[in-house]
Amino acid sequence: MAIPANILAHDALAMVELDSIALGYRALDAMVKRSPIAVVEANLVEPGRYLILFAGGVAEVEEGYDEALFIGGETVVDKLMLPFAHEAILPGLAGAMHIEDPDTIGVIESRTVASTLLACDRALKDADVTLAGLRITHGLGGRGYFVVHGVQHDVEAAVEVSREILEPREALHRVEMIARPHPDFLAYLLRPAPFTVG
Repeated sequence: MAIPANILAHDALAMVELDSIALGYRALDAMVKRSPIAVVEANLVEPGRYLILFAGGVAEVEEGYDEALFIGGETVVDKLMLPFAHEAILPGLAGAMHIEDPDTIGVIESRTVASTLLACDRALKDADVTLAGLRITHGLGGRGYFVVHGVQHDVEAAVEVSREILEPREALHRVEMIARPHPDFLAYLLRPAPFTVG
């Protein structure tokens, strides 16, 4: 699914997850009234939570983020502010896949959406790998995962960076590396359908 250019052009990405759907709606309305942010997605995620993902200029996103945290109060269960998100994250969320004859694949699975996005951002910035795809879909029980590829030592570096991000947050679910993946396997990579964006 294509992402509108006005969203792709933004510098910052943020996310707020609330355990109240009703208050999630109120927070979303307050955010867009207060700041000219681009809502990437606002929808239900398991288990019965409301997730708001948005982008924009750094100052605008910070303003919307602060408003969401203020409105959400104690119902905020997870949050993330990425002032300069890696350029591959939004296309990855939209379902874009970039993989062809990979040497090694790394799959990083996190227990929370915010931790998934943070680990993905850092792995892409700190290791010489390419994002194959990113999923924060419903049906994952609130978890998320991303897949990177590159030569083995670079994928190892991306996995290690992800561990450093996720383990202190008690958010690491599992990581796996697959060397020289079979073409038949690649046809099944990154399913089910992506989190809806745009």
